[in-house]
Amino acid sequence: MYNFLAFNPVKLHFGKNVVNDLGSSAARIGKKALLVYGSGSVLRNGSYIDTLEQLKKHDIDITEFNGIKPNPRVEDVMEAAIVGREADVNMVVAVGGGSVIDSAKIIAICIADDCDAWKVMTGKHEPLAAIPLITVLTLAATGTEMNAVAVLQNGATMEKIGYKNDLIYPVHSFLDPSYTLSVPAEYTAYGVIDLVAHSLEAWFGKGEATLSDRFVVSIIKEAMEFGPALMKDTGNYELRANIMWAATNALNNLTMYGRESGDWGVHALGHVLSFLYDTPHGATLSIIYPAWMRLLKERAGDRIIQLGKELFDVETVDETIESFETYFKSLGGPLRCHEAGIDQSEKEEVLKLMNRNRAEGINYKLSDGDREALLDHMF
Repeated sequence: MYNFLAFNPVKLHFGKNVVNDLGSSAARIGKKALLVYGSGSVLRNGSYIDTLEQLKKHDIDITEFNGIKPNPRVEDVMEAAIVGREADVNMVVAVGGGSVIDSAKIIAICIADDCDAWKVMTGKHEPLAAIPLITVLTLAATGTEMNAVAVLQNGATMEKIGYKNDLIYPVHSFLDPSYTLSVPAEYTAYGVIDLVAHSLEAWFGKGEATLSDRFVVSIIKEAMEFGPALMKDTGNYELRANIMWAATNALNNLTMYGRESGDWGVHALGHVLSFLYDTPHGATLSIIYPAWMRLLKERAGDRIIQLGKELFDVETVDETIESFETYFKSLGGPLRCHEAGIDQSEKEEVLKLMNRNRAEGINYKLSDGDREALLDHMF
């Protein structure tokens, strides 16, 4: 087990109507908020109206920035930061899913530090501060509501990358499963796949950490039990609540203590598909994870077998991979690129960008030849 520091400063409010505490929480931070959100979904599920009412009730001046995309763009972050600085806001309130909250995290840095967002993302600028962030989550998937990670893409450099900094932990996160009841079945499935993939990235990371392994197994079992049930009953609050809490715990540091790192190779590879074809993040993961396991049957075989025994009561690498494919398929996730609308003719373009961006993991490195072989399993 590696040495570690256990730290998570987020005050997470979970359950029905918890947003009723948002206004008083925000008022203790300041009086001017930049309200960041996406498009229509927050208007339909009530989260935007509820948040707006809370801010107004506590006399907080509101500046709005909307239109954050599902695969968030650095250009929007820079534009929002300018809006926030001009309004002299002292907090960011983000209402939405992972893309909105990830964007808001970097917006909070750029407002406080008056810096270039992509230089922050690429480590070329070390920020000194971020203004406080409050989040209202509307999609169970990424865990960003309780971590210090953000992902953005840059069309100019053809990259989609992640960034981590303790400055971007939210101060408060409000999780009302009711706001996820209207999420379409397809995106509900992608959220479940995402939380499983986050757990797997920890499992295949560097270092032995038995308790963290048990957390991984328990979170995936939660998803295995409640995910398919939710797909059959998407209006069920209790099922939504179980999946929402599982998604948070899949990426709030719980599965990482005692490890040197996660792997994150499948996410890096998946970001290429999202960048090129705007493929939903969860769809890239259900395609790539089984393919990645097949590619690494020799190098990661022991870990794959151990996982198969814990989750599916199977004994071999192939049985474990097939069990994951059956599970992802039961949720409605694609298993091959063509199922996500990516044609065989796109294979060379995908390989070219994967190689250009050196898409690989921290623990399991990949060569150009490895990525080419991986695509044979994906297409």
